[in-house]
Amino acid sequence: MAYNWEQPDWPKFRYDLSGLQDSLLLLAERTGRASGLLQGLPPDAQVEATVMIMVTEALKTSAIEGELLSRKAVMSSIRKNLGLETGALSGDTRAEGAAALMLAVRNTIETPLSKDLLFAWHRTVMAGHRHVAIGQWRTDAEPMQVVSDAYGHEKVHFEAPPSSRVQSEMARFIHWFNETAPGGRKAIQKAALRSAIAHLHFESIHPFEDGNGRIGRALSEKALSQGLGRPALLSLSNTIEAKRRDYYDALKEAHQSNEITPWVTWFVHMTLEAQAQAEAQIDFTLKKARLFDRHRNELNERQLHILTRMLEEGPGGFEGGMSAKKYMSITGASKATATRDLQDLTTKGIFEPIGGGRSTGYKINL
Repeated sequence: MAYNWEQPDWPKFRYDLSGLQDSLLLLAERTGRASGLLQGLPPDAQVEATVMIMVTEALKTSAIEGELLSRKAVMSSIRKNLGLETGALSGDTRAEGAAALMLAVRNTIETPLSKDLLFAWHRTVMAGHRHVAIGQWRTDAEPMQVVSDAYGHEKVHFEAPPSSRVQSEMARFIHWFNETAPGGRKAIQKAALRSAIAHLHFESIHPFEDGNGRIGRALSEKALSQGLGRPALLSLSNTIEAKRRDYYDALKEAHQSNEITPWVTWFVHMTLEAQAQAEAQIDFTLKKARLFDRHRNELNERQLHILTRMLEEGPGGFEGGMSAKKYMSITGASKATATRDLQDLTTKGIFEPIGGGRSTGYKINL
């Protein structure tokens, strides 16, 4: 079977939303609820919740491509670029680039899409990547294939149009994106639908030598944000990364036909899940603020440092919980001091023991 871009109806995507009306309505309700929850937080907590969602998106969009970034470096870069921290950047070029893309997307919501904007995003996210043509369309004559799985066991999901077609295909895509934006001549009112189509259309062209997935997901966020009239408060990549195989399978199916109802259905449900996770992040931020308000003056510097470090991981928690050994490693405390601090945190109801004996760990009780 020919790929979607090889078929005579490309890129006239067709879809049936009749089975998605309830999901689209629920998504609209959850989007409004998340915004209301955020506005109900104290100003500092609003900023923190937003930063945490941006950090998650930066980390997960890179993880989908098999690139693991430093959470600390990404968070520090975002906070410094927002003026929340001072001092030099981490020097981790890839983490700083991923963080900078998150800010660039949020800062250009109302800016029409253009080749120059996409090239700027590409230069940002691909900073520190060698042997890749940055800030330009791909030109290699070799086929551009989308693959997954380990080297030697690659699974080809899709082959993109030849490089000779990229410039004209991207000109048409950019025109479509701007025409379908709110207020455009062919505006698509349902933001999630436009986001789904934008992602599929861009990924079908695969215009860059590398970084297409990250730019494609950034375009999805831009489309959602334009539809909302404000930055989207969710991490699409967090949900996608957790279901990476499903994501590739859904894209593979969508690349076979320009009738894309299954893809739109998958994308809307994935966006719904991402929105629910955003609500959990906001709730987590509120509980975190209340925890510190209650106990800040009762804890020593070591305990405060441990709490801050554990809570940086978000609602998913600190992997494996805290243990005396981890406590000693992070704080430099002796075994006796670590044991005493952990017992104190448990007595105050801040920690809950998990496991028992030598394998006893602790999780935070929010």
